[in-house]
Amino acid sequence: MLKPALLAIGLTLGLAGCASSTWETAYDQLDTAQTAHWRVASVEVAAPETLTTSEENSYTPDFDIVWHGEPAGDRRAQAAAIVKEGIEKGAAGLHGKTRVRIVATLGQFHAITPVVREKLQNSGVHNIQYSVQVFDARSGAALTEPQTIKAEFPALVGRAGDEADAKGLTQRVQIVNQIAAVTQNWLGRGADPRGTFQRRGR
Repeated sequence: MLKPALLAIGLTLGLAGCASSTWETAYDQLDTAQTAHWRVASVEVAAPETLTTSEENSYTPDFDIVWHGEPAGDRRAQAAAIVKEGIEKGAAGLHGKTRVRIVATLGQFHAITPVVREKLQNSGVHNIQYSVQVFDARSGAALTEPQTIKAEFPALVGRAGDEADAKGLTQRVQIVNQIAAVTQNWLGRGADPRGTFQRRGR
């Protein structure tokens, strides 16, 4: 067991590399006159092999995909599945006649590590970023330009994280819900979650 002094030093070093930064949920909303005619036929999410990933449990692991919210496995595939579920949930309200395909590519999926969840307070960011584009499912024609979506939001740590878990609001559920809210408003519906916040994170 670490002595209190050593633990304090470790926390200080972790926080020093985790200075407060500005984060945001940001994207350009699509034209509702166009999206009102859409119905989602499929959602595809790619996690390129070039994205770095690690099981490192530290305060600020410098990797593209950091995910400890599910049992060890293919972290790229797990991250892509979460984003896919969020986009599908957010786009479920489209009931138009034009069948569309939503294609996304992960850029960052940096959730908090267990040590951040356990040791820090008022810190931790789920840094989710991906590019997305919409295509006509029948013709393959691009209906939108590709754009980057930032779906960053504050992580729940410590007691708040424990209470969320007890209610079934795991990190995975929280991230899916965030992406769903972002997708819904990106498509011109629902509350607008865009904005910035200050918080210590990667």
